[in-house]
Amino acid sequence: AGKTTLLDLLTGVLEPDSGSVRLGTGLEIARFEQDRGSLDPKATPWTTLCPEGGDQVDIAGHKRHVVGYLKDFLFDEAQARQPIEALSGGERNRLLLARNLARASNLLVLDEPTNDLDLETLDLLEDLLADYPGTLLLVSHDRDFLDRVVTSTIVLEGGGRIVETAGGYSDAVRQGARVGLAMARQQRGDDGQAATPSGKGAESRAQGKAVARLTRELDRLPGKIEMLTAEIARIEAALGDPRLHVDDATKAARLAGDLDERRASLSQLEERWLELEGMREEGAI
Repeated sequence: AGKTTLLDLLTGVLEPDSGSVRLGTGLEIARFEQDRGSLDPKATPWTTLCPEGGDQVDIAGHKRHVVGYLKDFLFDEAQARQPIEALSGGERNRLLLARNLARASNLLVLDEPTNDLDLETLDLLEDLLADYPGTLLLVSHDRDFLDRVVTSTIVLEGGGRIVETAGGYSDAVRQGARVGLAMARQQRGDDGQAATPSGKGAESRAQGKAVARLTRELDRLPGKIEMLTAEIARIEAALGDPRLHVDDATKAARLAGDLDERRASLSQLEERWLELEGMREEGAI
């Protein structure tokens, strides 16, 4: 239907055959690259984000330590120095996200960004886009992703007809846009007319995003609790060796501090799990 062509026209990559495109002043455009081949397999996440050296990443004019920034993308400190060739496909996608979102921009262009993303990376992308301060142009066939992210939908109906509707995919269907007849019929009334929008689209979308985040948090908590429990068991086993306290009292003291921290973190995670599980049982999420 010409979705990618439209993006290229809007961003000045292509010149229109007729008509004109006017770009605003001070426009800084970033396009999401899906080509993992653009990553040097011998490089590391650290050197990829700091190609000039050092340990600081410039994020929208603010300096961040590269390890702290990578943790936002679900990497641990050890992975920051691993060669990219040792990373999984999902981890490479997250590194591409980290690199592209570190570039200064006020217009972010994403063409089918959800292709080949695992669920963890997809959830991360949704959260990052929700916090992006500039304008986002997004092409996607993922209807749920659109509903969670966008505030306006441009529908290419065919035959050169383009309509813009407020809200995401489901909102466009309710407002009568021709975005797939089968789905449209499911969401129309018996008389074949489009359902009237509620007028509370923005509020419902905000609530939906909040519920989705809480649901993802709840789904991830058991894994985090399991990992932390295993860490605690390993530290307890190490501290249970009487030779450690004689041979390396400094290490023993450090492990004891680590154990206290992890026990406190585990307690917090368990309390949060109980809170969110209670909300789910009540139907709040």
